[in-house]
Amino acid sequence: MGKTLIAALLGGILFKLLHAPIPWLLGPMLAVLIGSKIFGRTSAFRWSSSVRNSGMITVGYTIGLAMTASAIEEMSHQLMSMVLMIVLLLLFCAGMAFVVAKLSGTDFKTALLGSVPGGLTQVLALAEETEGVNVTIVTVTQVIRLMMIIVCIPIVVFSPLLGGSHDTGGAVAELHHAAATWSGLLPGMLWFAPVAIGCAVLGNRVNFPTAYLLGPAIGTAVLQLCGLEGPALPAFLIDAAQLMIGAYVGLLLKPEQLENKLRTISLAVGSGLLLIVGAWGFSLLLTKLYPISMPTALLSLAPGGMDQMGIIAHEIDADLSMVAGYQLFRMFFIFFAVPPLLRLLFRRSLKRSSSEG
Repeated sequence: MGKTLIAALLGGILFKLLHAPIPWLLGPMLAVLIGSKIFGRTSAFRWSSSVRNSGMITVGYTIGLAMTASAIEEMSHQLMSMVLMIVLLLLFCAGMAFVVAKLSGTDFKTALLGSVPGGLTQVLALAEETEGVNVTIVTVTQVIRLMMIIVCIPIVVFSPLLGGSHDTGGAVAELHHAAATWSGLLPGMLWFAPVAIGCAVLGNRVNFPTAYLLGPAIGTAVLQLCGLEGPALPAFLIDAAQLMIGAYVGLLLKPEQLENKLRTISLAVGSGLLLIVGAWGFSLLLTKLYPISMPTALLSLAPGGMDQMGIIAHEIDADLSMVAGYQLFRMFFIFFAVPPLLRLLFRRSLKRSSSEG
């Protein structure tokens, strides 16, 4: 694992210096991929699944921290519209996946997982667990979508078209005012850590989808709703967790399996643009349902990171609580509802193809 760790560290440091998005996930992923292809056989680069699972538990814990009583209360006020918007968005993505599958010759399962507007970590974990899915295509599509969202949404929101303006009041500092420290981990971690690990192990034993991610998220959320306050993790631990996952995914990537590289990348860019256009359309619908501004609606529905959308919302004086509520709901809906739905859909399609054969 030594070669893999060195490559992952170098990739993370490089991406951090370049100010790339999620540098400690994408950097190690690409560095391990390149290193394993250039500097020897892939077998020379190894990464334990237990290390990756540790990173998943850490990420799952941070997801669970977002589920506070105040966040749930905010989401409850617009629950029906949240359900409507996420269902419309998922149906839109399923339609895109169908078209992409037809144009590229990719199977529908791979195209669908590449189009799902969920978290990169969770979607890749689900892709790895789903039989017959090309993880490389899913990864390429999801990374391109993520990069386009990160680049395009701020440009659209800050443009005169939406009347956006940049606030120099230090949004990042306010959103992260409670900087996590090592000393702040105790005593909270004495009960949050065992619960997170225990839920991950239990979830894996009962074949829960992406158990090492969702198990800790559920356990942490339950403790939070019971009145306990989970300590925020220092940035080092979060970066380390992303590195653990990124290095593992890097070894899963098989670029040689991309038969039509140019067409696959072109379709990924096209579907990313369509997803942004779709989010724009649903935002217009949301402004008809509620007296909110277009920037608030777009940031609420944009399939990007909750933290990034929240920072932009603060900088343009959008409704931060609404943006956070919609982003939280979409994230948890996709985490908890989409995996079993996809498994049911894939199982039925497999039975149908078997009966036809």
